[in-house]
Amino acid sequence: MGETEQPSPPSLSAAERLAQAAAELPGVTAHRVEYGEAVVEAGRDGLLALMTTLRGDPRFAFEQMMDLCGVDWPDRTERFDVVYNLLSVSLNQRLRVIVTASEQTPVPSVCSLWPAATWWEREAWDMYGIVFTGQPDLRRILTDYGFEGFPLRKDFPLTGYVEVRYDEERKQVVYEPVKLTQDWRHFDFISPWEGVSTLPGDEKAHQRRAQIARTPPRPAPEGKAPSA
Repeated sequence: MGETEQPSPPSLSAAERLAQAAAELPGVTAHRVEYGEAVVEAGRDGLLALMTTLRGDPRFAFEQMMDLCGVDWPDRTERFDVVYNLLSVSLNQRLRVIVTASEQTPVPSVCSLWPAATWWEREAWDMYGIVFTGQPDLRRILTDYGFEGFPLRKDFPLTGYVEVRYDEERKQVVYEPVKLTQDWRHFDFISPWEGVSTLPGDEKAHQRRAQIARTPPRPAPEGKAPSA
């Protein structure tokens, strides 16, 4: 009796092979595949060396950083995730790198590897308050220079703290505490088609129907039913 053939292991997808290859690099603490895309988690201390390898190693060749963004988890000690989305045009593959940070722990800047990262790091600083060491141009980019707080943090109020308007008498832009008119605090969720019984232009149609309802039926000739 011949030996039973063992089933061959399932072949790995391109994303799984990429995640496993990246997991062998120094500084990577975890790897997985999410929604068909390779994801690795890394420490802040070895981030710059890791990114240098991902950009220069021909196995990865991530020539472009397509995006850098922040995610706020207020209940964690290190409340921020800094997410890097990398693209290799030559190898047609993508990789997401995630590092964690707190309000006091800065993240190394990668602008020396991808100069476009300056714009994304400024946005992450402006929206979340994430500090990037080695970034020569860490200024606000979406809010005003005098803005206080970081709008995309989960503990930042949706209405903000101040509102900006142009004062015609003072001929300048002024900042004032937010004042919401009471009418704007209550919202009517009824559909316009449900809340309006008579649309503009329908008045004549309603008058015509009422007139027909009040008009008595005409007497019918002998042998015929009365008309409505």
